[in-house]
Amino acid sequence: MSEYRAPLRDMRFVMEELCGLEQISQLPGCEDATPDVVQAILEEGGKFATEVLSPLNRVGDQEGCRWEDGRVITPSGWKTAYQQFREAGWTAVACDPEYGGQGLPKLVSTAVMELWKSANMAFSLCPMLTQGAIEALMLCGTDRQKQLYLPKMVSGEWTGTMNLTEPQAGSDLSAVRTRAEPIGDGRFKLFGQKIFITYGEHEMSDNIVHLVLARLPDAPEGVKGISLFVVPKYLVNEDGSLGARNDVRCVSIEHKLGIHASPTCVLAFGDQGGAIGELVGEPNKGLQYMFIMMNEARFAVGMEGLALSERAYQQALAYAQERIQGFEVGQKSGERVPIIKHPDVRRMLLRIKAHTEAMRAMNYHVAAAFDLARHHPDEKVRQRSQAYVELMIPVVKGWCTERAVEMTSLNIQVHGGMGFVEETGAAQHFRDARITPIYEGTTAIQANDLIGRKIARNGGMVAQGLAQEMEKTVVELRATGDAALGRIATRLEAGIAALRKGVEFIVANYQSNPKSAHASSVPLLELFGIVCGGWHMARAALVAHQRLSQGDTADPRFYQGKRDTARFYADHILPHATALAETVVDGAEVTVAFTDEAFALGM
Repeated sequence: MSEYRAPLRDMRFVMEELCGLEQISQLPGCEDATPDVVQAILEEGGKFATEVLSPLNRVGDQEGCRWEDGRVITPSGWKTAYQQFREAGWTAVACDPEYGGQGLPKLVSTAVMELWKSANMAFSLCPMLTQGAIEALMLCGTDRQKQLYLPKMVSGEWTGTMNLTEPQAGSDLSAVRTRAEPIGDGRFKLFGQKIFITYGEHEMSDNIVHLVLARLPDAPEGVKGISLFVVPKYLVNEDGSLGARNDVRCVSIEHKLGIHASPTCVLAFGDQGGAIGELVGEPNKGLQYMFIMMNEARFAVGMEGLALSERAYQQALAYAQERIQGFEVGQKSGERVPIIKHPDVRRMLLRIKAHTEAMRAMNYHVAAAFDLARHHPDEKVRQRSQAYVELMIPVVKGWCTERAVEMTSLNIQVHGGMGFVEETGAAQHFRDARITPIYEGTTAIQANDLIGRKIARNGGMVAQGLAQEMEKTVVELRATGDAALGRIATRLEAGIAALRKGVEFIVANYQSNPKSAHASSVPLLELFGIVCGGWHMARAALVAHQRLSQGDTADPRFYQGKRDTARFYADHILPHATALAETVVDGAEVTVAFTDEAFALGM
């Protein structure tokens, strides 16, 4: 089984030549993120990912976590690795310097995040959720709560969770029943049960800070009656020291298809008199606050799609280069060749490579927009960037995770029968990937968010504005006079037209024919991802063309590879956009009209 190697060359290309790292480093508050500093960070992160986290990935999958009388024990090496991770300062990369963070831009922390998720996805989930909890407390917590919790969370001494789902509620948060009863001094006792709580219990940190959705006694029904509470595993004294064990217990962990080393916990609050918590922000606005964590988590899960695809590509490539089988096509004798010589294996490798590079460029571009939205001095730029981020979050989460399932499956296919054998490691990536289109909101939930809040609400204005930006790239491609880039331009232009067609259908039908709009939502999300990915691949091809034409590169093979991979994407992936637009516009009718009884016909 091959170990992970950090793709630093491609990461730096995307950051520096597609996402404007140098310009980001000139924004107020981002001045420390110079290209030299970032390169050093990535190199050190790559070493940690390769030498510490990657070797534990297989260990974690085989051992999994153990539940013993309320305690969760992580796999061998996990606690030591987390201690090294924390002491090296990796928990603080994206955090506010006021609380001990490094304050690096989102573009940089996103690249660092990719390293952890590719090397060991199950491990990466713990700091990911802690970061979401930090963001929520930063924006909604009181000054006292920030001073009490954030320094220890930023340092990694304490970890964080988000507690939404309950057995009867699932994704329907309006059905949340956990209750919070006031006991004075701004404190509450919580009673209820939460399920699917990632890293809800473990032994790696001194405390676990749970952010919990619950209802106050006088709360209105539905989502408008949900409040957010901070409920630590150990109560925290006013001087920051740890007090008594709180009344929150892990009563079991789930036995899952993948991510075995990430404990998915059932937490019981208040079985022994009430779990003590404090209100975060205003009453009955908990869902609004929790979406701060959710958006952070959804972007991070989209990064898991990228990360697992990168891992799948590296593994498939290594196997294809080493596995000797058969003669080259057209030859009936001679030496047998590595399977990378066979045309369909090459097609599969290129499909994984092209999707992975498209995801990286798209996701890093969204991360750069995060930075512009937070730090740019021009309010119009901030607003425009924020609108773009909000539009793209469901695409990043939904499209990248669905593609990861496909890419990790292709990795198994490249391996042939050996891919179905656990010892090769290919199956683990496929199993790990399968959760990503489900948690933090299924693909349908992302698609419904895309068509409702992000497209229909503003009449498709932001999406159509993005299409206009893409069309500028088409003009630039044709202006080069290069035949291959002209071909990419034609494919991209058709994809943009398909995207416009899909957006117009949603805008026209969302209010008047909502069932049809929702029946088309996932195909539209896939269409959106394909075209956005194609746009960034085309941008990469343009940069590569400029570098090669100027003759100022010491790495011509890298840039030629960029051109060729972009052409593969244009020829093999972008054409699906046109068909998907037809599905969006014409495919909803039969989905809605199909009778419930007809589903069971023939049984």
